[in-house]
Amino acid sequence: MKKTVAIVGYGRFGKVLERLLRDDFSLVIVKRENPFDIQKAWVVFYAVPISSFEKVLKSHKNYFKDDHLLIDVLSVKVHPKKVFERILKGKKTQAMLTHPMFGPDSSKNGFLGLPIVLNQFKASDENYQFWKSFFQKKGLRVVELEAEEHDKMAAYSQGVTHFIGRLLQKFYFKKTPIDTLGAKKLHEVMEQTCNDTWQLFFDLQTFNPYTKSMRLKLGRAYDFLFNKLLPKRVNKKYLIFGIQGGRGSFNEEALLTYVNEKNIKNYKIRYLYTTKNVFKALYQGKIDYGVFAIVNSRGGIVDESVEAMVNYKFRIVDKITIFIRHFLMKKKEIPFSKISQIMAHPQVFAQCQNNLKKKYPHLKLISGKNEMIDTAKAAKALSQGKIDKNTAILGPKILSEIYDFEIVDADLQDDKENKTTFLIVKRG
Repeated sequence: MKKTVAIVGYGRFGKVLERLLRDDFSLVIVKRENPFDIQKAWVVFYAVPISSFEKVLKSHKNYFKDDHLLIDVLSVKVHPKKVFERILKGKKTQAMLTHPMFGPDSSKNGFLGLPIVLNQFKASDENYQFWKSFFQKKGLRVVELEAEEHDKMAAYSQGVTHFIGRLLQKFYFKKTPIDTLGAKKLHEVMEQTCNDTWQLFFDLQTFNPYTKSMRLKLGRAYDFLFNKLLPKRVNKKYLIFGIQGGRGSFNEEALLTYVNEKNIKNYKIRYLYTTKNVFKALYQGKIDYGVFAIVNSRGGIVDESVEAMVNYKFRIVDKITIFIRHFLMKKKEIPFSKISQIMAHPQVFAQCQNNLKKKYPHLKLISGKNEMIDTAKAAKALSQGKIDKNTAILGPKILSEIYDFEIVDADLQDDKENKTTFLIVKRG
């Protein structure tokens, strides 16, 4: 008479287990509605999602018998080991750790030569040897490992494979008529790993204590190769600085002060208007150095820069601090009585908050979006008729010279010793 084995979790791998066991055992498929059927079985296999394992095991606790052997087939081993230890504490119920290193796709033509990891854990010698022998008779290649050793290896084999597969899917990796053998293999990896659920991928990456370090190492390797392919300098004849502002901006003033102090003669400026654009150009190898405002003595941290900084790796090369004076200006042909709004960067308004409330409480304060957030960019747009002509600009005095504006008021900054610090950065 065949012994009874229960399978908990009848998903894709639960069906693989059924194929592996059905010729030798009487099988019971345990679902939510029949957990008590566990009591009919000699051995219970758990083929549930990693993230559900503890909850499912807790719900079955009252059905475990002293002579039960529980076997998990999870893709991580430290996690189920700890869960078994917590839930079976004080019980005689046995437990064994396994990880079949194959799935529905790789086992569709049989099990011969496929690896399976075993760890005796809380199983008796007799039960452990029985299942070890059974798996070997089925053609599986048994690899005996401790839980920690398994997870370390799995992070840098299965974990890497699944991560690369999902990466290729997100990359929209397409087949072409000229695919090499290597490209075809990559498509196989993508198709095989992405046939599994997103939940399995997420659980593989988060329940293995060693996958985080794997992903960090993989990221560093990517960064190294990406940067290796970029030129050390965009142009051998001169340095290219990308700045947060436009022509006439405080960013430009800061850079000019910096290159003068450092006696840098051969350079060019790319006006990029936003810190995000600076980092993007730096990352893509279009500029050698980036320049952007980071903090003002009155306005504090420049939010725009902080938000952009979190998305990129970079090195701080130097910093430069300059005095900041703010001038209110308008188009000469527009009477000041017609002015309805003042346009500038949010940081400018923060530095002139009190004076603006006292002198111009009736004027609306606005900042542009995207590149128009830059005061110098807004000044250029006003001169070209691209924004409301009844707009005044609040910013560097030099903008009035560049665009032939009339200065209405001077030194609107709240603090006389108003200073802004700018960072000079390069790729990390």
